[in-house]
Amino acid sequence: MEHDFPQLRGRLTRNKPLSELTWLRVGGPADVLVQPADIEDLAAFLAALRPDVPVFPMGVGSNLIVRDGGLRAVVIRLGRGFNGIVVEDNRVTAGAAALDAHVAKRAAQAGVDLTFLRTIPGSIGGAVRMNAGCYGSYVADVLVSARAVTRRGEIVTLTARDLNFRYRQSDLSEGMVIVEATFEGPSADPRALLARMDEQLRRRDESQPTKERSAGSTFRNPAGFSSTGRADDVHDLKAWKVIEDAGMRGARLGGAQMSEKHANFLINAGGASAADLEGLGEAVRKKVYQTSGITLEWEIMRIGEAES
Repeated sequence: MEHDFPQLRGRLTRNKPLSELTWLRVGGPADVLVQPADIEDLAAFLAALRPDVPVFPMGVGSNLIVRDGGLRAVVIRLGRGFNGIVVEDNRVTAGAAALDAHVAKRAAQAGVDLTFLRTIPGSIGGAVRMNAGCYGSYVADVLVSARAVTRRGEIVTLTARDLNFRYRQSDLSEGMVIVEATFEGPSADPRALLARMDEQLRRRDESQPTKERSAGSTFRNPAGFSSTGRADDVHDLKAWKVIEDAGMRGARLGGAQMSEKHANFLINAGGASAADLEGLGEAVRKKVYQTSGITLEWEIMRIGEAES
């Protein structure tokens, strides 16, 4: 991608290694990484960018495998200038770069229940795009509206209806970048909310490999919903259960491993390539299909080109 790019008040970096920006620490370079200063900077850049240049919005890389050959695109990564959190009554407005955990904590301190966000890795832009959910609650349940910049550089406001939320999915136009979201949650006692989040964290750390390099849940639950977290939750159609039943807990390929602690977590156990991680995931999908007839769907997004 050897042409000139529009002026930017923020930062533009060519051939940026994306392995530095993903939780799994894998991935080749992006042709261009753009870190805009603010919404207006982003809008002006996209409006002036040649329409044939592909754009990929990237959050904190918590749910992402970038293949070893990298990405032939302009990668937009929001940072400072997009991470504010404002609470007014029961409404919480957060920049797309604000971490889900920070939003949950700020809301709880103000007596607004968005506690389900506390244990979801990543930032608000990704949470909206993926309709993130946990403990039976989803972004779709609490979203009032989101602001976004279109590929043509227009600033638009989207409702939950516009986004057409489904399990781990939403409708966003190609190259559209979410910049802000407003949520409305029920009122509750701040101390009770903070205590609930502490308990959620304790249970997560007991059951998930939170100290390892992972990207969260690898595959969607075949039942089509996330864990409710309740004691009476059924486990017969959970991704971890069918992976375990297929004998793939702890399976390895190169530096990639399915976690011994939680069978639906793909981890970089040391020196893994993106090809190792994706290859192991595909081997798990094949084995699960052979043993149960279930086709697991990736929850981790995989992008870019294989290494030539």
